[in-house]
Amino acid sequence: MEESRAASNQTDLDPGSKAGKLPTGWLSRWPWATFVLPMAVFMLLGTLEPTPPARDANSGYEPESAVGDPLSSVSGLREQEEAESVLPRIAYRYYPCVYTAKILLTIVAMLLVWRGYRTFPWRVSPWAWGVGAVGVLLWIGLCQLRLEPRLLAPLGLKGLVDLGQRSAYNPLEQLGDTSGWAYLFLAIRLIGLAAVVPVIEEFFLRGFLMRFVMHDRWWQVPFGAVNPAAVVVGTAVPMLMHPGELLAALVWFSLVTWLMVRTRNIWDCVVAHAVTNLLLGVYVVVFDQWQLM
Repeated sequence: MEESRAASNQTDLDPGSKAGKLPTGWLSRWPWATFVLPMAVFMLLGTLEPTPPARDANSGYEPESAVGDPLSSVSGLREQEEAESVLPRIAYRYYPCVYTAKILLTIVAMLLVWRGYRTFPWRVSPWAWGVGAVGVLLWIGLCQLRLEPRLLAPLGLKGLVDLGQRSAYNPLEQLGDTSGWAYLFLAIRLIGLAAVVPVIEEFFLRGFLMRFVMHDRWWQVPFGAVNPAAVVVGTAVPMLMHPGELLAALVWFSLVTWLMVRTRNIWDCVVAHAVTNLLLGVYVVVFDQWQLM
């Protein structure tokens, strides 16, 4: 399979390029670890994150039965959901603890592969800041249109959108009795959004996956080189990772692919991602749009 992939793409490798150099030590034996390990930790722990117990997926608001104390008034619904689930679900009130543990363990994984990150020279072009700023406007605008349910429901794919339900956890409301912890968790949430996610997603998607489909010795494919398969994967995979924002993901990740091809610099992609996420976080807090987080 890998031989056919290499033959069909005819990708020229440049062993002397930065993309072809491997870090020393254990990372040289498993070149995929730099790109995959932190993302795998993040995604695996993300499966433990609780979602709002009584959120109406159609409207984004809680039904009347959930009005009041979100931790007690929906206990009946919660019991029903847990009875239908294979594994018991973590209560929504523990979301800050689960998310904090996820970010801390992901940062540990990032530190383990730090030498791999350093094989890519640090430089940032003005294009990164511009793409990040434009990207957040496109993301917010397309998300607010909520076109996905209307487009996918007739095709019987509305369940795909429901899979992308966000935690929508507002620490300033849920943790209002402990304001110190509320603001600390908000800071942790923004660090995860704007500092951790951009690095691990861009290294996984563009550093590994898009090169993996191009050649069996993918680590020697110069960063920024693409073929049709890489472009499709670079768009389709993040769309599946953001099923609740399919159109926004289609447009935004296509824009960053353009940036990648133009500058051939992974840190431009990371910075653009970080700018978009940081501005999105600010928008969510200022305008109380927690359904976007």
